[in-house]
Amino acid sequence: MIRAFATLGAALWAAQAHAVTCEKLTHEDKRYTVCEVDASEDLRLFLNDDEGDLLGHFSSVNDSLAPEGKRLVFAMNAGMYHDDRSPVGHYVENGQEKMRVIPNAGPGNFGLLPNGVFCIRERRADVFETLTFVDQAPKCRFATQSGPMLVIDGELHPRFLPDSTSRYIRNGVGTSADGTRTVFAISEDYVTFHEFGRLFRDVLETPNALFLDGNISRMYERASNRSDIGFSLGPIVGVVEDAP
Repeated sequence: MIRAFATLGAALWAAQAHAVTCEKLTHEDKRYTVCEVDASEDLRLFLNDDEGDLLGHFSSVNDSLAPEGKRLVFAMNAGMYHDDRSPVGHYVENGQEKMRVIPNAGPGNFGLLPNGVFCIRERRADVFETLTFVDQAPKCRFATQSGPMLVIDGELHPRFLPDSTSRYIRNGVGTSADGTRTVFAISEDYVTFHEFGRLFRDVLETPNALFLDGNISRMYERASNRSDIGFSLGPIVGVVEDAP
């Protein structure tokens, strides 16, 4: 379960669907929604449908799952993308690489090195710093690259500033050292990178955590009937269950 004792007394509600647990919490006067996913859950990435058309919305992902007799439990945007919604960095879906790893610096938050890769494997998920990912070359069923890293081996990204004035709605993912806990968070208030990183390090206790995106951040959670809407997204990460 999410480390509720570290949330400064701020859990407002919790809803559970199988082993996906979402809570609202407040840390340092900033509000967040946090969802923890057990390693046994069916966690996937989504980008295009079977015809190659962009999914882009949580509703479209649900439509694509219906023929399988499946549906989303939880979902969130899962990394940065170009204007055509193609991934900026490494992207793997069902074991097929759609975009190679980008190890070098570049413009924007993605290029604020070190960045990282979120890798989903059988019964585990891990956030890797990108060069560590390249060295270890894990075989991911699904993977998405984004940046910057929020927490690296228990330490905040070295370029985060405590007094930064850059504030956005942000979302990210962190994982436990053994890969059995995957924790997603989205801010409900505008937060800095430093504040968001401290949430993952100090409250969620994930030794490695990755920024997924800011400003466009959106979330879906069936149990609370939440489904944020907006323009089309690129990669989407979600937990899938059997439809009744």
